[in-house]
Amino acid sequence: MQTHRPLPRLSFGMGAVSSGSRELPEEVAVALSFNGSTQAVMMASPADLVDFAYGFALTEGIAKSEEIQSVEVVETPHGLDVQIWLEGDAEARLTKRRRTMAGPVGCGLCGIDSLEEATRKMAQVPASPFRMTPSQVMAAVASLPAAQPLHDTTRAAHAAGFWSGHLIAAREDVGRHNALDKLAGHLSRTPHPAGAVVLTSRVSIDMVQKVAALGAPVLIAVSAPTAHAVTLAEQAGITLIALARPDRFEVFTHTDRLIQETAHVA
Repeated sequence: MQTHRPLPRLSFGMGAVSSGSRELPEEVAVALSFNGSTQAVMMASPADLVDFAYGFALTEGIAKSEEIQSVEVVETPHGLDVQIWLEGDAEARLTKRRRTMAGPVGCGLCGIDSLEEATRKMAQVPASPFRMTPSQVMAAVASLPAAQPLHDTTRAAHAAGFWSGHLIAAREDVGRHNALDKLAGHLSRTPHPAGAVVLTSRVSIDMVQKVAALGAPVLIAVSAPTAHAVTLAEQAGITLIALARPDRFEVFTHTDRLIQETAHVA
């Protein structure tokens, strides 16, 4: 299924009107079905859906990649059904954490049926020697635009990337949560070093929860965090960097992972 298509439009500006078309992203209903039962229906970009399945299962605490037997994407008249089959303890966790949810692209907690689930305890990010200099933080931010072809075409997609010395992977979606889940799904099945998640979006509590589930020690975002997101990042052991640009940024938690630049010796 295509990820974008041209639609006609009129352009107004400086006293002139012109006709033409603009490429806009597709947004389709994607059902995530676990062991034959729909767990969530998300509006999403119809790409990297196997990654989406693995990432959603991981970041929602349903299953790790090794507990997933198979994933199949089935096209239906009403959207796409991503059918995920689990084994072992994952099926029991799914029953315990059952929720019915219709998720618009701007919301990551829609349909959770209890306050306890919304503020569930997060895993602590494991200790690692990973550190970043200020110039590396800015390089990580600067590296993401080159990996955003859907955004380049439509100007209407979020991205999530993973940086460790260079940009290792990136995923895009019309929804910021979906982009992060797709990245998490890819990383959960691909050996990779410790590194930083880089987001084109703001940081809310659910984004911190997802990064904690992924186990990334550093989260970098171009927009500001919420106050609660900062609190959760502190508790989870995540270095939260926000308002990041190629020439500046602000650090809110665990500043010890930011180290001074190594002086050049002639």
